[in-house]
Amino acid sequence: MTESAPRPTLEAVAERAGVSRATVSRVVNGGDGVREPLVRRVRQAVEELGYVPNQAARSLVTRRHDAVAVVIAEPETRVFADPFFALQLRGISKELTAHDNQLVLLLTEGPEDHGRVGRYLAGGHVDGALVFSLHLDDPLPGLIRGAGVPAVFGGRPGWGDAPGAGPGTVYVDSDNRGGARDAVRHLAGLGRTRIAHITGPLDQTSAADRLDGYRDTVGESDPGLIAAGDFTPGGGERAMRELLDRRPDLDAVFAANDLSAAGALRVLRDRGRRVPEDVAVVGFDDMLPLAEQTDPPLTTVRQPIEEMGRLMARLLLRRLTGERGTAAGTVLPTTLVRRASA
Repeated sequence: MTESAPRPTLEAVAERAGVSRATVSRVVNGGDGVREPLVRRVRQAVEELGYVPNQAARSLVTRRHDAVAVVIAEPETRVFADPFFALQLRGISKELTAHDNQLVLLLTEGPEDHGRVGRYLAGGHVDGALVFSLHLDDPLPGLIRGAGVPAVFGGRPGWGDAPGAGPGTVYVDSDNRGGARDAVRHLAGLGRTRIAHITGPLDQTSAADRLDGYRDTVGESDPGLIAAGDFTPGGGERAMRELLDRRPDLDAVFAANDLSAAGALRVLRDRGRRVPEDVAVVGFDDMLPLAEQTDPPLTTVRQPIEEMGRLMARLLLRRLTGERGTAAGTVLPTTLVRRASA
């Protein structure tokens, strides 16, 4: 068997470029103080030899790992079943890849995983963390602060005085409350007067804000028109059955996300309710192709999920490079998308 050629070394690049080893090291590691003609010679030699920098050695010089942890406070069964996470991860991955950074995915199945994630972040493996889908009692913000890792959060913080919270917390969110108001106003504008709401898990600020938006619009709502969901199709089905049993005269439903709305549509069909003739339905997210493939296609509130991921990564990279002026909270607008369900 033929032995593979030896890996090009820093010394080989220096010899090919006709410069010192120190000059090559500065160019490869992004240092300053090298004249442009020498930079071009070093880069040409790197390309000709196929030199790949040793990441461990490079980290000793730059104190950077070019790696970012993405921490999702959900079990893998939820993450890989919900297209919301795929869209947000795609946005994050695009932004990190464009800046030659690696994505390290960390999930928390339960409380026993928090210590593992905290130790990993404190171990100097990554430069920063992007964290989303937090719940109100989640210890991750405090663990991240204790690890000393710069972080950007997905979703409005709702941790109160918990460690990790504070006025300087950087986060990206969409206008959940305003989007919910638009959804319910749309249903009211259609002449619907008994508008129900299927919530998300209310220990997450996105679900709580959507419930507040619903209440902003309907006023003193009938508690019988509100049912607890969990952002899953199964949760939407259970909540829809509960609502129909309590209030069979309801004529509209605002579901806290598209997956819940899809579950609600199935129950309405099984119960012989026509959509939208008997019951109009609006979701939240506009996750394609899901929203277009429900029966009937779903009217929903669009939030820019992929762009939220890209912006989270962009804000973190700005922090890592010392760029000033990063806004603590960025809230992206939502838009109502009308389809056949309402």
